[in-house]
Amino acid sequence: MGMIMWELTIGCKPFANVEHDINLIFEILDGERPEITEDTPECYANLMKNCWVPDPKKRPSAKKIRNTFGSWSFRNRHNDIFNEAELKRRELIESQKLGPKFAKKPHPRAIYTSRSLSSFIYKCSSNNLSSSISSYNKQGYSSYISVEQEFDINVESSSLAATSRKRNIEESNIEIHDDLGKYVKTSSSYPRTLYMNGI
Repeated sequence: MGMIMWELTIGCKPFANVEHDINLIFEILDGERPEITEDTPECYANLMKNCWVPDPKKRPSAKKIRNTFGSWSFRNRHNDIFNEAELKRRELIESQKLGPKFAKKPHPRAIYTSRSLSSFIYKCSSNNLSSSISSYNKQGYSSYISVEQEFDINVESSSLAATSRKRNIEESNIEIHDDLGKYVKTSSSYPRTLYMNGI
């Protein structure tokens, strides 16, 4: 939400002037955020910064954000501040210091379309962090080394494995017939009986 708020104040996409690669991921994990412009109202900037807090549990909920926006819009709280900020924003646009027309040319590898980040996330996982940094340093990216982060991601969750096994059985149309769950019959073009121990 914080990045959307930032884009609304600037009129440009965040990190448009840098390559969207693993180095950018490391920088964001280490706290890199776009610069907040001088015309941004303080209350808006504070909410935006709160949305950028690295710990998701400390970020405001969608309900809190909605209520905050509601207090600004419908209860006219901070009305003067927002009007003043709008005047300042228009001055900056006219002086060519703000807005999409005046932004730096975007980096050719700044990609804003959907794409799989699985390989980047895998490389950033705590198990592979040091080897990834070592690998990227060998490739000439030695100018930036990330601070080690502690992630709460359990990639090999037993519940995911159980769900996957259950889904595979359901997709194969396998039926369990006895109460012990050891006799399994599949329905296919020819009858087969499987005896499975320990499932």
